[in-house]
Amino acid sequence: MKAKLIPLYFPSRDKQFDTQIKFLSKVLSENAEILPELPLGADIPEDADAVLFPQILGDAYDMHDEFKKIRKLGYSILVITSQFGTFSMWDWEINNFMKSKDIELIMPYNLGQAITLCRALSVKREMKQTKFRVYQDNPGEGMQPEIFKCFYWWGDECTDTIRERFGVEIEKKSWRQLAGEAKNIPDTEAAEEWKKWDFPVAGLTDKALLSAVKLFLAIERDMDDASIGGMGINCLNESSYSDTTPCLAWNMLYEKYGMIWACEGDTLTLTTKYILHKVLGSPIMMTNIYPFLMGDAATKHEKIPGFPEFVKDPDDHVLLAHCGYFGLVPRSFCSSWVCKPPVLGIVDDNAHMFDARYPEGPLTLAKLDSTMTKMMVSEGELEGYVQYDESSDCRNGGILKINDGHEFMKKVYSHHLLFMTGHQRKDIELIGSVFDLELDIL
Repeated sequence: MKAKLIPLYFPSRDKQFDTQIKFLSKVLSENAEILPELPLGADIPEDADAVLFPQILGDAYDMHDEFKKIRKLGYSILVITSQFGTFSMWDWEINNFMKSKDIELIMPYNLGQAITLCRALSVKREMKQTKFRVYQDNPGEGMQPEIFKCFYWWGDECTDTIRERFGVEIEKKSWRQLAGEAKNIPDTEAAEEWKKWDFPVAGLTDKALLSAVKLFLAIERDMDDASIGGMGINCLNESSYSDTTPCLAWNMLYEKYGMIWACEGDTLTLTTKYILHKVLGSPIMMTNIYPFLMGDAATKHEKIPGFPEFVKDPDDHVLLAHCGYFGLVPRSFCSSWVCKPPVLGIVDDNAHMFDARYPEGPLTLAKLDSTMTKMMVSEGELEGYVQYDESSDCRNGGILKINDGHEFMKKVYSHHLLFMTGHQRKDIELIGSVFDLELDIL
């Protein structure tokens, strides 16, 4: 989809308006459709995603009530007035005036930002036609109920808020049934499918590998609705239904279809991940956080003797680990990636997980809060990895340096966070302006 922008003009419009429209139609052609222009004050077409001002004039000071009406209708107001795809320096005056009237203008200061804004607008519209499918039966009632019953994403309030804020419908289907359908797929079909792929595997039995591929085939055959944009399975809490885990299936579905997924059927994480990856296209993954400041409460869960002592400033560090390794991440995002036997005791011995690594360097953390009106954002550095022995649940975890561990402990939203390579805060601020999200910057 492309963003649909409706250009508005002032009574004193001049030829610069037409010149800028032609320019923007060209440089934004891959990401935006510019609709026929209208005078400021006219009714905005329902199919428009945002209002565009290719020219800002002094008329704005006397017409601020019209700007306020546009914002009340829920439309973003983009100001792109220069021949370089940015706002112009003299637009600051009017922007400052509009702020005094509690009116937000979105003013990109490079062409890349203008393109990111268009992508965010198109994703915002796309989500209103999107479904997330989650396979689960009795969430919270299976393995480790004392943990899983704590999670917000199982509840109707979370599901309803996702629909109300973003328009996404959550469709729930049976994990037990899907797992049964996967087991019934003949070995020969799974073996034939596996020949099409080239993923490194170590230590898995033939049976385990075929079980993993069968689950991929079962999910693929159940993708009967083109509106499905994201998926999840209550794979750990209800692991008794299956002799495998969906890790390899999620990787294959992403590599083949670009399907967005989240572990454990976490729909709040899935929603965050969908927005960020669809707009930015950056490598992104979900994993668990274990701040060093949590001490034994964190290390006991991972069955490790302690956090690594070689780390300087331990209060400002976090261990990243999930299901035995760094986390579940597509191979195409990684500097190394191998599919291995499972580590966690709550999954079948026939299951699997990835020993994968991001490249070391800058990372951005992000997550929507439970109201879905705020997004936590923090930038850090992936400094390296740490390995523990086979008695642990962390055979290879990431070591993340954050800005202020104590503030992190007070403000973080969840043990599930999303991690993008690079420093992405500025672009996430643009996304926030489109989705009306307040940024909670740590």
